Amino acid sequence: MWADDAALDAAGRRLDEWESSLAERAERAKALSGRVQELTGTAHTPDRTVRVTVDSAGLLIDLWLDERTRQQPAARTAQQIVHTTKAARADLLRQVADSLGDDASARAIIDSYTSRLSHEQGSSGAGR
Repeated sequence: MWADDAALDAAGRRLDEWESSLAERAERAKALSGRVQELTGTAHTPDRTVRVTVDSAGLLIDLWLDERTRQQPAARTAQQIVHTTKAARADLLRQVADSLGDDASARAIIDSYTSRLSHEQGSSGAGR
């Protein structure tokens, strides 16, 4: 199958390099994933009556309501919570993109977050 030992040695080196490259990429992806898991997204309404924080998966982990929310209809407060949660997810997505860089592993993680969170964002009117 191999014409000579030199060709066999070259093929072995290419396989070793390929294996090393895969291991390096896997380690990089693991490190990037660990960095992302520490991120949270936060947003508040323009009047600062509602503040929401989401974890790295986009799940609500903190909700703060100002006492002024008692003077408004519950439906308005609920709507503010929903919109502000979307804005917090958008903040999380921005942080993910900003913190990972631009290599193939980072782009894969960013694309994953974008596909999971983008349909949740929408227009919110809430600020960071």
